[in-house]
Amino acid sequence: MTDYEVVIGLEVHAQLLTKTKLFCGCSTNFGQPPNTNVCPVCLGLPGSLPVINGHAVELAVKTALALDCTIHASSVFARKNYFYPDLPKGYQISQFEEPFSTHGHLDIEVDGVAKRVGITRAHMEEDAGKNLHGMGGDSVVDLNRAGTPLVEIVGEPDLRSSAEAAAYLRTLRDLLVFVGVNDGNLEEGSFRCDANVSIRPRGTEKFGTRCELKNINSFRNVQRAIDAEVVRQTIIVDGGGTIRQETRSFDPDTGQTATLRSKEDAHDYRYFPEPDLPPLVISEALLSKAKGELPESPPAQRARVDARDRGHAQRAPGLRALLRNSSKRLQGRHQGRQLRRQRRAARRQNPWPRRDLYGHGRARARAAQFDRFRTDQRQAGQGSVRRNGGRTREISSGYREREGPAGRQ
Repeated sequence: MTDYEVVIGLEVHAQLLTKTKLFCGCSTNFGQPPNTNVCPVCLGLPGSLPVINGHAVELAVKTALALDCTIHASSVFARKNYFYPDLPKGYQISQFEEPFSTHGHLDIEVDGVAKRVGITRAHMEEDAGKNLHGMGGDSVVDLNRAGTPLVEIVGEPDLRSSAEAAAYLRTLRDLLVFVGVNDGNLEEGSFRCDANVSIRPRGTEKFGTRCELKNINSFRNVQRAIDAEVVRQTIIVDGGGTIRQETRSFDPDTGQTATLRSKEDAHDYRYFPEPDLPPLVISEALLSKAKGELPESPPAQRARVDARDRGHAQRAPGLRALLRNSSKRLQGRHQGRQLRRQRRAARRQNPWPRRDLYGHGRARARAAQFDRFRTDQRQAGQGSVRRNGGRTREISSGYREREGPAGRQ
């Protein structure tokens, strides 16, 4: 039996955290009644014209910077033509030949082994609507999602196992959530994955025919779908058959993939420049602003912690595990604890200035209290007050304070 190598490339569609859609002012709120967040623009009605969402462009630039992509000053939107019920215009506004960013990478870790996965491109596009099947025996369409701004992140075919694919998706999702451009909600469809899977005899360079697994909604199902598709392709090739290029779905109940449609190539979509939009120009001011607002990435934080805590074997592993979580809330809490530890350590190492300062303040307070007491006694004529050895004693008629071995009498 031939030993095959698995080749996987992932395409991720990440919805950007904007309040309105990419080319119109309709809300992007999830869970609204069907077909209520729509207007002539996202419905593709005649005479409507798209206008780019500036905030979506800023979030897209942050995404590309977080992936170490090259940002191009000028890019072009294109029409991707295909007919499907959830696409009311009959085309999708995307980017093809001239995307706004290319050539990035993402570092992942699987079983303690680090690997760098290439990013071919990250481009902007609008989302399609959503088909709902089995509604009283019918299929219906909800167009609330149509026009929602997306960044499509196209990865290089550098992954060699389903475990690497799941690690890639987890790392990418955590990064986008950490940067603040995506909420990472797989159930609501704001982070979706298409997996291109093929096999080839180990040691060969030529890629095999790929099949695309569409819209998988969990990391576990990504692994299951890829493993099932690898088994299917292996059986076909070992039996002397050939793999057809097609789009397939994955059924979590049966654990099998099934044909959806034949897979189109780029020429089938008949791309051409979007005539209703000018070229997208990313200015130096916008780029500088995005770089300034970009937080330190989790890999950079881990490297900084490793360099600082080298030699602290007990503390560093737990902190690295926390940083892998990439949660702003947890990391902020940890940084607060670290700051409090540093302050306590500084006080232990150099307590004298604090004590002198506090002692000086208390002495001034006692002196002020003594002055007020002396003034009150003089005004009341109840006796006199004197200071002896730094201690205060009161002498008045009929009363005398005496200290001795037996204590106060």
